Amino acid sequence: MKLKPILKLLALSVIFISSCNNHPKLLFPVMGPKSENNGDTLYHQIGSFKFTNQFGEEVSNITVQNKIYVADFFFATCQSICPVMSGNMKDVQKEFENDPNFLILSHSVNPLHDTVEVLKNYGETYGAKKGKWHLLTGNKKQIYDLAKSSYLVNALEDDGSEEGFLHSELFLLVDTKGRIRGMYDGTDKAAITKLIADVKLLKTEH
Repeated sequence: MKLKPILKLLALSVIFISSCNNHPKLLFPVMGPKSENNGDTLYHQIGSFKFTNQFGEEVSNITVQNKIYVADFFFATCQSICPVMSGNMKDVQKEFENDPNFLILSHSVNPLHDTVEVLKNYGETYGAKKGKWHLLTGNKKQIYDLAKSSYLVNALEDDGSEEGFLHSELFLLVDTKGRIRGMYDGTDKAAITKLIADVKLLKTEH
């Protein structure tokens, strides 16, 4: 079920390019709260995590270190937006399937049901490739906290909804330093096209 993000696109501004040779040039904004420390800007980053993918492998911050990745939230029994999101994520995977420096992390918001076996079957339905598209299960509280505090989106259990769970429809683009660089409607084809273009642009950033 679609749920708007807790925080809208924070820290958005026009394209920012640093004039300081000591800092990398940012081709588009870093999202989330930021602070200053001795004149340096400290940007929001994804917190530490450790989950299990559809092949029973551990996936953590080390897995995505120095890689660009796209993250989202779903659950295997979802019949509303998840099939559309997963179909669109398959298109993203296809675009970068031969790129070793790009990954996809899809987090289940119903990890008690979405076991390794369930996620493996789900991944086969959408052609998720081993080592490229990780379907993740683990501690529910940790997944929900990561969604809210790190990815700045909602993921929660709601007994009042038809399917029992609520989660954001957004795809989150994360750079090699663990910073959110874009949020895209995972149900919208035009947004997916922009996401793919932004990944390619982000790869040129130095």
